[in-house]
Amino acid sequence: MLKIRLARGGAKKRPYYSIVVADSHSPRDGRFIEKVGTYNPLLKKDDAARVTLKIESIQAWIAKGAQPTERVARFLAAQGIGSWTHGNNPEKGAPGKKAQERITERAQREEDRKAAEVKAAEDAAAAAAQAKEDAKAAAEAEAAAAAEAAAAPAAEEAPAEAAPAAEETTEG
Repeated sequence: MLKIRLARGGAKKRPYYSIVVADSHSPRDGRFIEKVGTYNPLLKKDDAARVTLKIESIQAWIAKGAQPTERVARFLAAQGIGSWTHGNNPEKGAPGKKAQERITERAQREEDRKAAEVKAAEDAAAAAAQAKEDAKAAAEAEAAAAAEAAAAPAAEEAPAEAAPAAEETTEG
């Protein structure tokens, strides 16, 4: 199987890569069939000399069945040859079963806490309304008692005045 891949060159800590077409069984820096480009990671990303490709040669090798590696596929996609999709597994970073259980338990506790807060607020509002009604009823009762108290001495005074008048009429 043919691969279009990188072959490392350059000094220690100064990498320089050749983009080559090679048999998949040959070593990374070993035998290759054709050199089809270069990659210099030390240059700035917007530098034109960072990646150089022989487009026609690469297209010919792809037509013959050569498969580009991930990194080379990125370079080719940037040049408009083929397409590159992110190769990572999107589910790899998802939480496991235990973590999902903990998340659902946390969410349930949070919902219960909020429901308890709402219930407590409703109970407090109902208690405040009941207290207000009780205070209003007590105020009405006090007003009624005060009215009765004010009416009672007037009622007591009225018969007292009437009684001596009645006595005067009987004596006379």
